[in-house]
Amino acid sequence: MQIQNKEQIVIALDKNITAFNDYVASVNKDLFEATPDNKWSVGQNLEHLIRSVKPLQLAYSLPKFVLQIMFGKSNRPSKSYDELVNKYKTKLAAGGRASGPFIPSYVSFKNREGLIKKYAHQKQKLINKIKKQNEKDLDKYILPHPLLGKLTLREMLFFTVHHNEHHLELLKNRR
Repeated sequence: MQIQNKEQIVIALDKNITAFNDYVASVNKDLFEATPDNKWSVGQNLEHLIRSVKPLQLAYSLPKFVLQIMFGKSNRPSKSYDELVNKYKTKLAAGGRASGPFIPSYVSFKNREGLIKKYAHQKQKLINKIKKQNEKDLDKYILPHPLLGKLTLREMLFFTVHHNEHHLELLKNRR
């Protein structure tokens, strides 16, 4: 996939989160709550993605000097989208999994519409924050990722784009 600058990131993020939400909206109660082979249900996948995006709301709102004090600055160029995706796939293949606050509990079908709206709202808030970022700052400042380590702001967005795609593919492959 050819994603490099913030405009392309915004387009891909909008497309992928909308596609995920559309899929969730299309499933019935049984599929929404099913946990085949102890895998997360559709609802749990949605909750996981919401939990994954939420910390980014804060991070992309903070003044850059705060990010620098908390996490430092990058000492290398940002990886490309494909390089970041390959790193993530390698970590997953080695047994990497979600941890701590990113692990969802049971999600009831009655919460489906509210969670879809919540995720759509979070998407728009994140997109608005991305649009305010300086393109160069995306490669300058870093954030910690629980599985991938220190990522530049750009790499974190690449991850977020792919993360939605990854979870949607997992769910579609179950059918």
